[in-house]
Amino acid sequence: MFGYRSAAPKVRLSTDRLVVRLVHERDAWRLADYYTENRAFLKPWEPVRDESHCYPSGWQARLGLITDMHKQGSAFYFIVMDPEEKEVRGVANFSNVLRGSFHACYLGYSLGEKWQGQGMMFEALQTAIRYMQRQQRMHRIMANYMPHNQRSGSLLARLGFEKEGYAKDYLLIDGRWQDHVLTALTCQAWTPERRD
Repeated sequence: MFGYRSAAPKVRLSTDRLVVRLVHERDAWRLADYYTENRAFLKPWEPVRDESHCYPSGWQARLGLITDMHKQGSAFYFIVMDPEEKEVRGVANFSNVLRGSFHACYLGYSLGEKWQGQGMMFEALQTAIRYMQRQQRMHRIMANYMPHNQRSGSLLARLGFEKEGYAKDYLLIDGRWQDHVLTALTCQAWTPERRD
């Protein structure tokens, strides 16, 4: 079928302190542990999550859908792990991937509470963004944050994202419509794929 891979891509990226790789169906228990441990910490920054986010069985169903999106090239869901790949420290998701005349996607991410303030998300996102720009040929990556989330705003600025606007009542976060600052990173070196 056009635009559909027969197998999910295998992507494993390494940094000095981390492994950043695409999730697969065997990660259900790891993701359940991550969301259980960080449930209260992440609550103000995320949509309302049902109980299945904290159980491997809920993640097994979700990971089946994510694997299909990986095969289609419509989303890329990464987990940020320790070098031995035993513990999930965070997640970085590139969703709503569009190609054609747009070549763009949205970035969402979270980092566990005990790993905050150590530069880990910056390190993880640098390598994941490089992959999305070079291998997936994204020209534009958009990431939005709530104005009171200064840590996220600072992270995006360090990564080169530029503020492009302000959206009132943009996303339903923690049960309330929240304003967001709109940012984007464009790849200035992007060129059309050659077709020989």
